[in-house]
Amino acid sequence: MVGPTRHPGVGAGPEELYVTPPPWDIDRPQPAFLALAEAGALRGRVLDVGCGTGEHAIMAAGLGLDATGVDMAANALRTAEDKARARGRTVRFLRHDARQLVELGEVFDTVLDCGLFHLFGGDDRVAYVDALRSVVPPGGRYFMLGFSDRQQGEWGRVHKLTRAEIEAAFADGWRVDSIEPSTIDITTDSDGIRAWLVALTRI
Repeated sequence: MVGPTRHPGVGAGPEELYVTPPPWDIDRPQPAFLALAEAGALRGRVLDVGCGTGEHAIMAAGLGLDATGVDMAANALRTAEDKARARGRTVRFLRHDARQLVELGEVFDTVLDCGLFHLFGGDDRVAYVDALRSVVPPGGRYFMLGFSDRQQGEWGRVHKLTRAEIEAAFADGWRVDSIEPSTIDITTDSDGIRAWLVALTRI
């Protein structure tokens, strides 16, 4: 991320993002996703895409769910594995491209996405949504927390999302259950980042 909370890894490869802790790595679940967990919205096999250091996959495992986290940053995954071990949680972490989820040959009942969708544009976004469609069966849920167009300033690779483009991206094979204003907590600004919390059901 850049702007007032610029991190030196922004714009670089996945490994560079986690050479030092990035602002969005808050060492706990994002409140918006924790609220979903507490409300019982997570179920079945859970996939945390772009899992980083694993907080949401570990949260799901803490509910007794089968949890998998995928990310391209091997250093973040090592941290995630250490966290899970220290907390006594069983989580599978894989170094894998979220645009190629079909290669996993698996299906997931719940997918969590904190801060990944908003990095994709154009063909990459299409490929990512296609990948999600390939691993979420009818009735499965996708929850996404992404930058909102209400957030001010320039933020590097991040695409600030509008309601309309979220709806357009998931027009084929998904029901949009809700798109609600939310916040992404960060370590460098107590106000956090203005975000959308999106809930979708595969149809």
